[in-house]
Amino acid sequence: MTAMRLLVSMVLTGLLAPSVATAQTPDTVAASVPEIEARAWAFTAAAYTYFLEDDPDYVQTAFTADRAALHLEGRYNYEEINAASAWVGYNLSAEGTLALEFTPIIGGVFGSMTGLGLGYEGSLSWKNLELYSEGEWIFDTEDSSNDFFYNWSQLIYSPADWVNFGLVTQRTRVYDTDRDIQRGPFLGFSYKELSLTAFVLNPDDTSPTVIIGLDVGF
Repeated sequence: MTAMRLLVSMVLTGLLAPSVATAQTPDTVAASVPEIEARAWAFTAAAYTYFLEDDPDYVQTAFTADRAALHLEGRYNYEEINAASAWVGYNLSAEGTLALEFTPIIGGVFGSMTGLGLGYEGSLSWKNLELYSEGEWIFDTEDSSNDFFYNWSQLIYSPADWVNFGLVTQRTRVYDTDRDIQRGPFLGFSYKELSLTAFVLNPDDTSPTVIIGLDVGF
């Protein structure tokens, strides 16, 4: 009788063990990680101080909140001094040898100007190189002659996680400039979620524009 019970026990163990193991595989546990990440919010805050020769210095700020495909953003002093804007967008991405991230956005401007905006934010990365660009068409609801396309683009090289440098271009009407498209070099340093970057626009001018940017993620 004891031998029979032992045999039955061994058979049942052999039949049940595969199903128990399948229910506890590492792949099953790992599959829940994207679901956790999809429920999490990611925030960034940025403050860029513009040091100008012929206009008052000012600080341009931005705050973003992302959750899965949803992108929310608020900006101040971006389209015009004392103007704020609010945006909503949809995050898209594609992984591979070239990593692509793209977010179309739509929003409104209020304060010192009133308008509607259509824009984008995106990056294309390959190894240590990244091309980043953000732009927006602003349609002034009070004066169509003020309609304008704003753009900020960077070509970034990161030899290490804590340092990066490259070239930047900007098209803006926030302050007076003789150049439709400004350009120049930049150098940045990072520590964990904190980044500090110095930009010099039009370095060949007698009075170049210096920008100090501070970004933090949380």
